[in-house]
Amino acid sequence: MLETVLLNVDGQIATITLNRPDKRNAVSFQLIADLMAALDKIEKSAANVLIITGAGKAFCAGMDLEELKSILGKSHEENVKDSTVMAEMFRRLYDFPLPTIAAVNGAAIAGGTGLATMCDFTLAVPEAKFGYTEVRIGFVPAIVSSILVWQVGHKIARDLLLSGRLFDTNEAHRLGLVNEVVPADRLSTRAFELAGELLANSPSSVRETKKLINGFLASQLDTQIAEAIEGNARVRTTADFREGVSSFLEKRKPIWSGR
Repeated sequence: MLETVLLNVDGQIATITLNRPDKRNAVSFQLIADLMAALDKIEKSAANVLIITGAGKAFCAGMDLEELKSILGKSHEENVKDSTVMAEMFRRLYDFPLPTIAAVNGAAIAGGTGLATMCDFTLAVPEAKFGYTEVRIGFVPAIVSSILVWQVGHKIARDLLLSGRLFDTNEAHRLGLVNEVVPADRLSTRAFELAGELLANSPSSVRETKKLINGFLASQLDTQIAEAIEGNARVRTTADFREGVSSFLEKRKPIWSGR
């Protein structure tokens, strides 16, 4: 039973809808489990293309506030476990054998930006906002950064990851993180049109081509993501992390200690 995502398989097209609209589809560990389970179901189905979108006005607004609160009291070992779960979700989506299309219907922040840019194709409405905002609350965007550097290059990755700034769909398109800017009333239609274009190709050829592309980086990503998991867990025990999360939850400006 999937609690936080909707799964629909219609012929050769599968659609996953992140379904926590009241929470702006924020990432919880339940959503991660549901997303992973949905991907397993799709891989066993007749689908040859996957579309991912969000219910309501947001695509995915980052980590759930309740999950953020719970992190503050966790040990290093527990944080390593949590970081590993997050890394497995991103890597599973990145390496998913079918071509994937993100239909970004609204804000995609932090982990939401990560989900959108892990997909092979990213379509976004003009009103969407993106941002790797982790450093603004004492996090490290460790796991996503491993792949982002390969997507956009070191200079752009440094800009986006070190500043933690928000950027709009047009800039995301210019940087290559969004393939097409699509009006909101055409987003779903265009996603299915693109899926149809992909289905015109040999499914086995598409899978092998994607496997080949991902294979170029596989061993390097294995090493980088292992390091990222440890770094992500380590920063969660710092004073700056506790201050960043506390100030975010309390809606105040953080006072950083550098520790």
